[in-house]
Amino acid sequence: MNRIGIMGGTFNPPHNGHVHAARQAAQALQFDRLLLIPDNIPPHKTMPQGSANGAQRLEMTRRMAALIPGAEASDMELKRGGRSFTADTLRRLTAENPGSRLYFIMGTDMLLSLDKWREPETICALASLAVIARDDQDKAAIARKAAWLHETWQAQVEQIDCPALPVSSTALRENRSLCRDMVPPDIFAYIEQQGLYFGRLPGQA
Repeated sequence: MNRIGIMGGTFNPPHNGHVHAARQAAQALQFDRLLLIPDNIPPHKTMPQGSANGAQRLEMTRRMAALIPGAEASDMELKRGGRSFTADTLRRLTAENPGSRLYFIMGTDMLLSLDKWREPETICALASLAVIARDDQDKAAIARKAAWLHETWQAQVEQIDCPALPVSSTALRENRSLCRDMVPPDIFAYIEQQGLYFGRLPGQA
């Protein structure tokens, strides 16, 4: 049975925290493939002013994938358009990969709010939840929520030990030197080449 990991997000920009979490999950759960899927429009927030566009975020995600064995970037949510709901993505991946086991990678905060997402029962039915645990406090919170989700929707939750690598995407978009330190070099080179972030106007290098 193929094991497919799925990591979504705006990737605006992808940074060392994303790479670290993806590598830890892939190592712990031995994925055959890892799909990195940029959102088109995130369901629970608006894209901030000065964001990279979809094509630029996809290209940065491709460069991130090159740093992680077995990873590949997918444009399925960008192509689908509209708001990017996880349940819709998991339905498509289930149809396209019969017999495979899907693992949806998420942070602790995402797990704790999962019951407020669209179709949480579908998410729990179609994928195991691979949750990044940053510390012992996270582990305790994950265990409590996992028990409730299992009782409510038979969710399967896997904890991934992943010591915190605190990175704020907002801070990276505002601070060039911090971005250079916390974003993989090939991605930072693309940011510079495209004239993205740091208060630049669109098209301004």
